[in-house]
Amino acid sequence: MTSQATMICCLALFLATECSHYRSKIDLKDGRKYRSPEGKPMVGETQEKCQGSCTTSYCVQSCAKHFRGEIGFTCNQKKWQKTTETCTSLSVETLFQDSSGASRVSLAAASIPLPNLNLRAPEPINNVAQGIRKNCPLDYACIIDVVKSSEATSGNIAFIVELLKNISIDLSDNVTQEKMKSYSEMANHILDAAAISNWAFIPNKNASSDLLQSVNLFARQIHLHNDSDNMVDELFIQTKGFHINHSTSEKRFNFSMSMKNTTEGISGMIEIPRQELWKLQNASQAISIAFPTLGAILKEAHLQNVSLPRPVNGLVLSVVLPESLKQILLTFEKINKSRNARAQCVGWHSGKRRWDENACVMMWDIRNEARCRCNSSNAVMSFSILMSPKSITDKVLEYTTCIGLSISILSLILCLIVEAMVWSRVVVTEISYMRHVCIVNIAVSLLTANVCFIIASNFNSKAQDYNLCVAVTFFSHFFYLCMFFWMLFKALLIIYGILVVFRRMLKSCMMAIGFAIGYGCPLVISVTTVAITEPGKGYLRPEACWLNWDSTKALLAFAIPALVIVAVNLLVVFMVAINTQRPSIGSSKSQDVAIIIRISKNVAILTPLLGLTWGFGITTLIEGISSVFHVIFALLNAFQGFFILLFGTIMDHKIRDALKMSMTSLKGKSRAAENASLRPTNGSKLMNR
Repeated sequence: MTSQATMICCLALFLATECSHYRSKIDLKDGRKYRSPEGKPMVGETQEKCQGSCTTSYCVQSCAKHFRGEIGFTCNQKKWQKTTETCTSLSVETLFQDSSGASRVSLAAASIPLPNLNLRAPEPINNVAQGIRKNCPLDYACIIDVVKSSEATSGNIAFIVELLKNISIDLSDNVTQEKMKSYSEMANHILDAAAISNWAFIPNKNASSDLLQSVNLFARQIHLHNDSDNMVDELFIQTKGFHINHSTSEKRFNFSMSMKNTTEGISGMIEIPRQELWKLQNASQAISIAFPTLGAILKEAHLQNVSLPRPVNGLVLSVVLPESLKQILLTFEKINKSRNARAQCVGWHSGKRRWDENACVMMWDIRNEARCRCNSSNAVMSFSILMSPKSITDKVLEYTTCIGLSISILSLILCLIVEAMVWSRVVVTEISYMRHVCIVNIAVSLLTANVCFIIASNFNSKAQDYNLCVAVTFFSHFFYLCMFFWMLFKALLIIYGILVVFRRMLKSCMMAIGFAIGYGCPLVISVTTVAITEPGKGYLRPEACWLNWDSTKALLAFAIPALVIVAVNLLVVFMVAINTQRPSIGSSKSQDVAIIIRISKNVAILTPLLGLTWGFGITTLIEGISSVFHVIFALLNAFQGFFILLFGTIMDHKIRDALKMSMTSLKGKSRAAENASLRPTNGSKLMNR
């Protein structure tokens, strides 16, 4: 008994001596001590550059002690620059060190014969899945502490990515919410903002794409036992889930996450439209995941033009839906909120390992947010917004609108001045009087609406501007509608002049009808719209002073009346064209020709004047339409004030004649005044004589 005890003590002393001798060898070989006060290896103390001058093209240095791997450098402009790093302290064995006490000595004692030691060696672990099934099959808790306590070196990040990839492939048969939480904790460790720079040195450039695909595949296998909204709420990864069926109302996933460990937050939202949910035959579930830092980590493969970087400007949002559901709506708050930060909606294609522009369509893009309509599939499950390099079209539209509005405002002011000068000479009959009343009110309405538009474009999202923004939006809506309804009244006036010949309406009745249509109808529509939508804060668009479309569809209160009036005016143009082909009864041939020519000119005037150019707005609503139509629409409508001056005033020969007569009379009055001023002088000269 005594001999056995002595033997065990000697063996223990031998092991301690060997371990001490082994560690001293490592320290001597490296030549420095790489331990923090807590005994944890510090990544910042690895060899950060090669020794000596930068003469060769490539250099390799070993990692600090307690790390396996090496660091690669390349010579760039006579300076060593780190390119790759594989330093890792993790392995399959270290993951399960704390699972049993025996495993701590298994590596050291593996080469030592233990004939009489009463310790059973652990069973060998061939892979991660086998170790998890053996030690922590319910929640992966046995490896979480080891992973979270490891340094976020490039090698450890690559190891954890492979670990999560293997788990998503081999252990996805029964994914619970507890497993998803443990899985996300490990992913959160390498998604930390402080570890972003280390992703660049991983030799496998597809590591970030592999991580995203692994998380999405693992989330696809989760089974929701209850309608759990927040399943994972880590700093750099959040997961939410819902039960859905064909009778479910619109479902929304709202995310709000911090950026770079600061108080600054960034938000995002995923919506499943009601019409999509109607496609469901059986009850199912929807899972969504948000990543605030993954956008800065994802690396695109096979970029055609590396000189044009495409930085992500919002959250990366993943969604796991049933096979029958495809279309989703996503709202992204921009990280870079500058005026030039135009957005481009994209989806991450896991097969091509790059952002796919065809997966999404931009719905609107304002200063702080962007909204996208995207199609989800097995290959495209993650979406975000990029800093769009395609800003030329936006600049063209911006400059076109600014220049066009300036010309339009000046033209409308000039139009009103001309109408004031020739008013008494051109309003001879009731029809001509009402025609010029229409032109004046169209000009006043459009002028006021353009001024309101310019004021609204200078507002921002501050709380103190909200009430002013509501007021400006109301007046913009009202006066744009007034312009359209006065155009409608002008069209009705033309029909009245063509069809009614022998019986004429009193001027006072025509004025009452004109103002009721021109201002009464727009007032009713505008007041009703703001009264219905504003109590629920649904009158304005987010971050813009204009009618809301996303939640309340308040924009329909402008679009429907405008498009209906455009359609009516188009019918009027056709009626005028048809009337030119039918000669009047009892009239001579020359009179018919004169009428045809005059009405043909009216058709040419009516086409831009009655707002038919706004019909181009329909083409801009078509998905994937060329940007040329957007430019044409902006040109035609920004310059509409100039069109009113040109076709409604300058091209009217009666106005030109009246303007000439006014100018002649003004010249005559000026000459008479000059003569009158000269007469007293001549008289005084005669008296002096």
